[in-house]
Amino acid sequence: MSTTQIQSIQSIDASSFHGDKAKIYSRDANGLLGLAGKDTDSSYPHFLPVWDTYESYGPLTEVEFSDSGLRADPALPNLFSKFNTDLRVKSLTPRFGTEVSGVQLSELTSEGKDELALFVAKRGVVVFREQDLKDKPIDWLLEYSSHFGRNHIHPTSGAPRGHPEVHLVYRSKTEAAAENTFFKDHVSSVAWHSDVTYEKQPPGTTFLAILDGPESGGDTIFADTQEAYNRLSETFRQRLHGLEVLHSGVAQADAARNAGGVVRREPVENFHPLIREHPVTKRKSLYVNQQFSRYIKGLKREESDAILSFLYDLLAKSADIQVRVSWESGTVVVWDNRRSVHSALVDWSGAGSSRHAFRLTPQAERPYERAPVRL
Repeated sequence: MSTTQIQSIQSIDASSFHGDKAKIYSRDANGLLGLAGKDTDSSYPHFLPVWDTYESYGPLTEVEFSDSGLRADPALPNLFSKFNTDLRVKSLTPRFGTEVSGVQLSELTSEGKDELALFVAKRGVVVFREQDLKDKPIDWLLEYSSHFGRNHIHPTSGAPRGHPEVHLVYRSKTEAAAENTFFKDHVSSVAWHSDVTYEKQPPGTTFLAILDGPESGGDTIFADTQEAYNRLSETFRQRLHGLEVLHSGVAQADAARNAGGVVRREPVENFHPLIREHPVTKRKSLYVNQQFSRYIKGLKREESDAILSFLYDLLAKSADIQVRVSWESGTVVVWDNRRSVHSALVDWSGAGSSRHAFRLTPQAERPYERAPVRL
């Protein structure tokens, strides 16, 4: 492969191209952009990101979806067997977040996967330790995640060669310390979001598995959008019911193009209910995020901005509805994108520590809300 000057990726959380700094990347005869030099030093080289400049997809078609949690035995006998003497289940907070050890996700039966979807829907985010998913073939991983829905192809992010359905998080060992790059222009790396909410059918049960990480730092924080909804007054909830919010992927695609990156599929915008209902638990949650939500249909912009800013602040500032997940070798986090928002944290210092993970992102139903009862 020959080398050419390509704009750098700013790879804090999405492995998308950003024009922060010039860096050497390789381009082969087939138009694949990839990392070059010491940036290819990884414990899992087959998970390093590439960007195919010739790869193009049409609009996503709507697919029929039935949440696998609806098929689950609520007693969870296949996920948490009474014969499993190694099982440890610890609540991270009373209502949101659980840490599990003694369960190997790769060994779950179809019934066990159904129960996993149900448990994650109820707890929001579940941390599994000592997992072997990172050592499985990529085709095997995609077959596994397809149990929970159609695997999403991200429109701009890097992916393993030949597997665009795998979304990669990547920050290399050779990248300069964040305080010398990102924090020159920003005071915080926190960027609360739910993944790709601009899609007509955004993701539900979602998996993130760590491959390499710093000794400390690089945690992920999650906030409970279901409990945030519950905290609102009944009067305010009634005012929010029936409202729709525009979610847009245009800015993400424009940023990739402007930095010389790849856009696999033209960006889309979709209106989704501000309050959505979960198909399994039937619980309601806020469905807004500052990264992709733009405005509330039918309101003037100042009115929309005031409501959205209040909801963003509620999620960001309410530490009592949040959990912080630390990563260690073998950690896999499974969360429900329909009832939570999250953000990666860039708080480790200097070169020499990479942060490398892969995400499996099955799509779920089109967000909906049953007709509300007005006061």
